[in-house]
Amino acid sequence: MIDAAAPSRLSLSALPTLRRVGVPRYVRGDLSPGIVHFGVGNFHRAHQAAHLDALMNRGLARDWAIVGAGVTPHDGAMREALAGQDWLTTLVEQSAEAVEARVIGPMVDFLPVGDVAATVARLADPATRIVSLTVTEGGYFLDASGAFDADHPAIRADAAAPDAPRTVFGLILAGLRARRGAGLQPFTVMCCDNIPHNGGVTRNAVAGLARLGDAGFADWVEAEVAFPDAMVDRITPATGERERRLCRERHGVDDAWPVFCEDFTQWVIEDRFPLGRPPLEQAGVLFTPDVGTWELMKLRILNGGHAAIAYPGGLLGIEFVHEAMAEPLIAGYLEKLTREEIIPVTPTPPGQSLEAYRALIASRFANPAIGDTVRRLCLDGSNRQPKFIVPAVRDRLAAGAPVEGLALVSALWRRYCAGRDETGGAIAPNDPRWESLSALAARPDPLDWLGMGEVYGEVGRAAPFRDAFARWAARIEVEGVRSALSGWLRG
Repeated sequence: MIDAAAPSRLSLSALPTLRRVGVPRYVRGDLSPGIVHFGVGNFHRAHQAAHLDALMNRGLARDWAIVGAGVTPHDGAMREALAGQDWLTTLVEQSAEAVEARVIGPMVDFLPVGDVAATVARLADPATRIVSLTVTEGGYFLDASGAFDADHPAIRADAAAPDAPRTVFGLILAGLRARRGAGLQPFTVMCCDNIPHNGGVTRNAVAGLARLGDAGFADWVEAEVAFPDAMVDRITPATGERERRLCRERHGVDDAWPVFCEDFTQWVIEDRFPLGRPPLEQAGVLFTPDVGTWELMKLRILNGGHAAIAYPGGLLGIEFVHEAMAEPLIAGYLEKLTREEIIPVTPTPPGQSLEAYRALIASRFANPAIGDTVRRLCLDGSNRQPKFIVPAVRDRLAAGAPVEGLALVSALWRRYCAGRDETGGAIAPNDPRWESLSALAARPDPLDWLGMGEVYGEVGRAAPFRDAFARWAARIEVEGVRSALSGWLRG
């Protein structure tokens, strides 16, 4: 229901006037920072910040408030938006049946983007005990094999000028260097991005950069700094004018950057925090010595599933994810692909059922309240395919198992990157490498696509995958997406 009353501009002073949303039950002045977070986007605020807010509302973790940080123009835009509302965020959680909105406030500051001195000072502060990151799957400077790319120009630039870093990892190193010089224990570095073995990937990036200039310092980083693995999960769409309008009209809050998300959330973390941590287990977080199986379950079934529905949905001109799931061919493709090709090469976490998880994921994708867009799922395929699809292909090839359905995912991605959907509409650039991807997709020989070593590696040279990919690419080109999907479902 929409209320005609004028919305209140979000701020600390406005909190007592808000009637249609929950508000923090803690006094912001009672909070003290313990976490610096790089990459303050929607997912961070819907996930890590939401968990901390829940604890703070119960009188816990009030010395674990967040200070935001970043290095990109997006970070600067987010800082500007949140500064105007005292770092508060309206979080709108949506199931298919109900909507609940609340204002969360565990962030108490956001460092000026580009201010190296201020960032390093905060990292070196003894109160900073955790540094966390959500810098996207493409933000870790990985090469085709998944190893740290020490030759990346941004990494080389930071190695040449360690006192003027421009990457997240250069800033983290500068903070660790300052702490080491002051005789302070290092903070824990906690990755919250969807990357296999994300703690190890983050350690390799930080230590790898250090090793370019100081091998002894790199050895200290590897020996002394904790990089716990974690699995994170919550579907969180991008914010647009639709979400801002709904926040004003339905919830009475004028928020420059509200966050809409599903009501489901999951977080599994390796318990390695030498300087302590918030009691996140009291907010539903699972701590375990082995995150790996949980991580693979999520990356392959949820993230791989996103890729499977994204490109046929985009090519058929479907705007929202729940609308794609209402298309029987797409929903059927997701179900069969997951059951027949993904689950058999996915380990089962203790006490879990992969079939139950598959059904849960399908129901989450079909939630009409979320408003998640197909375009968001199609974003950045050049970084997501090698993490969410190619590893399952590799495992199936090693087992001598068919890869037809997974090859079809890649063929659909190639067709999407050609830049036009099946209605003839233009597909706007949706990948950092869009220009080169589009040129590659336009080549007459579809197998040229598999020559992207940074995406496919040895998988792109495997005959069973190449043969299946070529067949599906040709069928999509001649007969269209629906024919390809129905053909695979019948086969």
